[in-house]
Amino acid sequence: MAGNSLWQVLASRLLQGLLVVLVVVTIVFFVSRVARDPIQYLASDESTQEEIERLEEIFGLDDHVVVQYGRFLWETAQFDFGNSLVNGRPALNEVQSRLGKTLQLGVASLIFSLVLGLPLGVIAALRRGSPTDWFARLLAVIGQATPNFWLGLMMIFFFSVELGWLPTGGSGSLKHMILPTVTLGLLTSAAVMRLTRSGMIDAMGTDFVRTARAKGLREGTIISRHALRHALLPVATIMGIQVGRLIAGSVIIETVFSWPGVGRLTITAIQGGDFPVTQTAILLIAATIVLANIAVDLSYRLIDPRIRAGAG
Repeated sequence: MAGNSLWQVLASRLLQGLLVVLVVVTIVFFVSRVARDPIQYLASDESTQEEIERLEEIFGLDDHVVVQYGRFLWETAQFDFGNSLVNGRPALNEVQSRLGKTLQLGVASLIFSLVLGLPLGVIAALRRGSPTDWFARLLAVIGQATPNFWLGLMMIFFFSVELGWLPTGGSGSLKHMILPTVTLGLLTSAAVMRLTRSGMIDAMGTDFVRTARAKGLREGTIISRHALRHALLPVATIMGIQVGRLIAGSVIIETVFSWPGVGRLTITAIQGGDFPVTQTAILLIAATIVLANIAVDLSYRLIDPRIRAGAG
C-alpha cells in the first residue's frame, strides 16, 4: 500500500511538473518573439527585402506565430530545440556544454549553505539568548537582506582587487569557485540557519526528547538522532524553493563572475535575440527546479518514516 502510494505521489508530482514546464516554456516562446524580432539580429542594415524574406523562410519565421508554436511543441517533444541563430549549432548542445559548470556551482553553493547553516542553527537553538545566538541571527538577517549581485561585486573588490587572493572571475580551478559559491550560497545558508534554529527550539521541548532524556540517552544522541531529524522537515521544505533560487540566482552571479554556465549563456542569448538557445536554457532551468521540488517531496519519507507517501 505504501509503495503504491509512493508511485501515485511520484506520478502526480511529475504530471504537475510537466504542466509547470509547459506554462513556463509557452510564456518564454511568445515573449521572446514579442520582445525582439530575430530578423533584426540576423539581417544587416544593408539586407534587401528579398534577403530578409529568405531568412524568415529558412528559420520558419514567415509562418503565423500559432503555427510556429505548434511546431515548437512538436519538436520539443522530440528533443529537437532548433539551432542557434548565432553559430548554427544545435541549441541543446549549446546549453549542454554549459550545464556542467552551472551544476558544479549550484551543488557547491548548496553544500556551502548546508555546512554553514545547519551547525549555526543547532548552536543558536541550544544556546538560545546567548551572544552566539544573537550573532548567528544577525548573520542570517545580513545574509537575507544583502543582494547577492552587490555582495559579489564587494567580494571581488575586497578579495580580488585589494588583497589579490582570488581571481575576479572565470573558471578553471578551485580558487575560481570560492567567490561565486559563497556569494550564491549565503542567502540559502541564512534561511537554513533560521529554520534549523526554530525547528530545534520546537523539538527540544517535545515529549519524545524528554522521554529520551529520561531513558538516559546522551545529549549528543538526543540532538543528532531525534531533535535534529525533527527540525530537518521545514529545512527540507524550504530547500526545494532555495534550489530554485540558486538556479535563478546563478543567472546574475555567473554574469558578475564571468562563470561560463547556463545562466550567463541565457543572458547572452537574450541580448542577441537567439530565441532557440533562450528557450532551451529556460526549459532546462524550469525542469531542474521541478525535479528538485519532487526530490524534496520524496525526501520526507527518509527524514521521518512516520510520514506516509500518500499524505499531502
